Amino acid sequence: MKIKINGKEYEPSFNMKFVRLLDKHRGITMEVPGAGKQPFGMAMTRVVPALKTYDTGALSDVIYYALWNASPQPSQADIDAMIDDPETDIEKLFSDVIKAMKKSNSVKLAAKNL
Repeated sequence: MKIKINGKEYEPSFNMKFVRLLDKHRGITMEVPGAGKQPFGMAMTRVVPALKTYDTGALSDVIYYALWNASPQPSQADIDAMIDDPETDIEKLFSDVIKAMKKSNSVKLAAKNL
């Protein structure tokens, strides 16, 4: 899958690095007695249903973190502008992202089962 942002094509990477970044930024934390707030990940269990219900904020985050290895990495504002662009086929973008996630070994089970 390729995504065009500001005239440049990027290939998102839905690998373990993507999962860890998403967990860090969209995961959950819980208060553990004696240990304070602890991260528990689980971003995939929150993001996949959000994508399936056309949550553009989730889509922007997923694309941003899937482009962690792009050089230069597009900014969140660049991705938001691409999503906001009336020329962007938003339904196709959601569909393509979900399809690409289902092909990645690191996220395919979550993408398939949620």
